[in-house]
Amino acid sequence: MYRFLFKLFKRKKVIEEQDIMKKYLIVGLGNIGEKYANTRHNIGFRILDYFANKETLAFETQKLGDIATYKLKGRTFIFLKPNTYMNLSGKAILYWLTKEKIPLENLLVITDDLNLPFGSIRLKAKGSDGGHNGLRDTQEKLNTTKYNRFRFGISDAFSKGRQVDYVLGEWTQEESDKLKERLDTSAELIKSFVLAGINITMNTFNGK
Repeated sequence: MYRFLFKLFKRKKVIEEQDIMKKYLIVGLGNIGEKYANTRHNIGFRILDYFANKETLAFETQKLGDIATYKLKGRTFIFLKPNTYMNLSGKAILYWLTKEKIPLENLLVITDDLNLPFGSIRLKAKGSDGGHNGLRDTQEKLNTTKYNRFRFGISDAFSKGRQVDYVLGEWTQEESDKLKERLDTSAELIKSFVLAGINITMNTFNGK
């Protein structure tokens, strides 16, 4: 009887561990509020909203952010838009990683990047914060630089001393016209990250 119960418990534990490995936290960084909705700094929110609209998902406001869930081929995508504002993004990320028992390697953080040309995509498994406040807080809260990040290029087409205005400014008409194709590619990258893994996705999408 004891041996039977032990095997049953062990099997249940293995199934639970397998379920945990099939869960992914996809985080788009941004600032809450209508005035930030169409700004360059909010591309993380924009990409998740695009994915949600494409797949008919609905975000619900929960603790520290808006959450939407998507299932595909046995994998669970948990989308998070932190409502802590950019500078405290790590607080929400750590909370949801812990709550959902998601391993760090199944985290993907999406953010804007001034150092990349508009629309460029750069996926990395680790790295510095690059001066980005949202990534800096994430690094501090997770106590590591080894987490997956998806940087979306917004270019550095601003004059000296105008960086903040540029980052918090809205897309130009020319940029807006090109965004849909870039958002489509970004949505496919997210699916690839979950289904194919970080290395294959980097090889497929970086520089695309």
